Amino acid sequence: MTQWLFARRIVALASLCAGVALTAFAAPPVAPVRDTPQTYHGVTLHDPYRYMENVRDPEVKAWLLSQGTFARAALDRIAGRDKLEQRIAQLSAASGDTVRDLIRMPGERIFYLKRPARAKQARLMMRVGLHGAERLLVNPQVQAAQTGVPHSINYFVPSWDGQHVAFGMSAGGSEDASLYVLNVTTGKLLGAPIARVREPNVSWTPDSQFVSYNQLKVIGPEDAETETYLDSRVMLLKVGAPEASARAVFGPTVTPQLGLARLDVGSLLFTPGSPWVVARTTDTTLPEGSLFVAKVSELERGGAVAWRQVASFEDRVVDIELRGDDLYMRTFKGAPRYKVMKLDLRTPVLANAVDVAQAPQDGVIEGFALTRDGLIAAVRESTAIGLRRYPAGDREGRAMKMPFVGAAGLLADPAHVYGDVLYSMSGWTQPERIFQLNGEVSVDTRLQRVSTGSALTGVVVEEYKVPSHDGALVPMTVLYRKGLKRDGSNPTLLDGYGAYGFSETAHFDPASMAWLERGGVLAFANVRGSGVYGEPWRAAGFKSTKPNTWKDGIACAQYLIAQGFASPRTLAVTGGSAGGIFAGRVVTTAPQLFAAAVFNVGTMDSIRSEESANGITNISEFGTVKKPDEFRALLEMSTYHHIQDATAYPAVMFVHGLNDPRVEVWESAKAAARFQAATASAKPVLLRLDAQAGHGIGSTATQRHAMRADIYSFLLWQMGKTQQAP
Repeated sequence: MTQWLFARRIVALASLCAGVALTAFAAPPVAPVRDTPQTYHGVTLHDPYRYMENVRDPEVKAWLLSQGTFARAALDRIAGRDKLEQRIAQLSAASGDTVRDLIRMPGERIFYLKRPARAKQARLMMRVGLHGAERLLVNPQVQAAQTGVPHSINYFVPSWDGQHVAFGMSAGGSEDASLYVLNVTTGKLLGAPIARVREPNVSWTPDSQFVSYNQLKVIGPEDAETETYLDSRVMLLKVGAPEASARAVFGPTVTPQLGLARLDVGSLLFTPGSPWVVARTTDTTLPEGSLFVAKVSELERGGAVAWRQVASFEDRVVDIELRGDDLYMRTFKGAPRYKVMKLDLRTPVLANAVDVAQAPQDGVIEGFALTRDGLIAAVRESTAIGLRRYPAGDREGRAMKMPFVGAAGLLADPAHVYGDVLYSMSGWTQPERIFQLNGEVSVDTRLQRVSTGSALTGVVVEEYKVPSHDGALVPMTVLYRKGLKRDGSNPTLLDGYGAYGFSETAHFDPASMAWLERGGVLAFANVRGSGVYGEPWRAAGFKSTKPNTWKDGIACAQYLIAQGFASPRTLAVTGGSAGGIFAGRVVTTAPQLFAAAVFNVGTMDSIRSEESANGITNISEFGTVKKPDEFRALLEMSTYHHIQDATAYPAVMFVHGLNDPRVEVWESAKAAARFQAATASAKPVLLRLDAQAGHGIGSTATQRHAMRADIYSFLLWQMGKTQQAP
């Protein structure tokens, strides 16, 4: 297996087991209980494992190590686990190369990330023209080989003239990216990397002479973690100049006259041919924020810049594009399914903006792109996303014919110099390909080589509308192989998220075939909190309405059982990141419905999460304990606080990377300890850890394959489809 997997380190197993042979349900190392009660708005909460929040404490580190070792030993003994990993790797390699984040620049230059079929990590590539020769620019495996730690490219932004590309790279899944600038012609890096440039808020001035970036401040040992994202600054640096010469041009401490909040993370938007620069703020969680406009010439001269505010948070602008004097904005203010407006920046008053694109009756505008002379929108209908063209003066637009039913993703043409459009397209059973839409016709560009026969043949895809507790109809997509008997014996995995307006979308996942081949069923639920029906559906699973998220999940679980796909002996639930709220509260509310659950880097302790670096940025999505009504909502959604003693819980596996910057590993640790102490079912509770991973972003293909094999093996074991070796 791979050297990166912490879970493969089994050196402490013998001492852990104290010479006693492991049985199927041998106990993991017990965590001491040290209750830390705290009262919020008259409610006293008990917190028996708060000390685990200090993951640097030697005792906590030792407990985590022992838990990871125990989990690894248990997983390695599941019959067929290694063969399953081999099959997942085989299926993934057979689907061909992966190409993503393609950016089309002037001069037919195309930049993109590519992971060849059997490579561990994506590389930065470029070519001139759709059929030009491919050139390697950056391979993070070089740094991985030098340091023994996996590296990944977090983002990249080419200069308009194509002479340079700025990119962020981080190690060990940490997402703590440093900014590099590469000379495309020579392949040489310019100067030293610039630290603390985590967000992809990088842009180039129209003449390609300056690069702007958002930089976090230096955090000292005396500073709280919650200071991490506060008071960031947008810097402007001349190409080739040392970092010390960079100028701070925007941010809470740089432009105090604008009244920015400390959590406002800024970025600048430039476009060739436009005299304007647009400054945008978000809290890194919700996309809406404030917009300001100024002249590029003022910014480049130095000195005071006459920023003028265009929009505030209440205007609900979530996407922007700039062309000439016109600023295009996607917003949901007064438009539950979103619309696109255009504002002439020569008179930058939002009331003067005109609507240029409205969503169709049954669709949601999820994104848009400007071509040389028009506008194309990506429009969602359930899990499918199609393209819709909006000619000048036509706010209704018309749908484009798509190559197949699936999800289209518009690829970037930030200079808006092309008349055609490049987009990616994939489906539940169709591998992703990149198409060129020229007029009415879509042509496969062959930029992403797809292996012959890689489509998932023999797979049935069905769409359901599941009645929830209050009669709301929850969209759920179910995948299984033809010939499946609905006798309740099929291993079935229910997956949901339900936060930030992110929706379950048709996507091609060749590794999932390893599950379907074993008689498995996959169900994807667009519970409330997702954006499948636009803003009202998202708002119906938000803060005080968050219980709808897991109540929808319970309804979907009951439906899968009622339809004969599964039974409580063969049904599992999973959720990752904020989806941990969905999966965790489903399990703690209705444990009798499930054989097993998997929480992947999940939010488990909603009460304490805002004390973490990234937790403070999520207050806008989930709320704060400082407000009585939001505290009550947070308590409802906190899995950790709803684990009850002497309850027969299903088998549980937590999956987490020790370098996770989004959801701290202590959330999984605390919840694992609590489940282990509380469950009366004698079913295992495992904490699977990876010392060279974070939130999953930046993990190598090898790490992903191993994780998937562990998850599927664990579920099959708990559903009685396989056994542990003695």
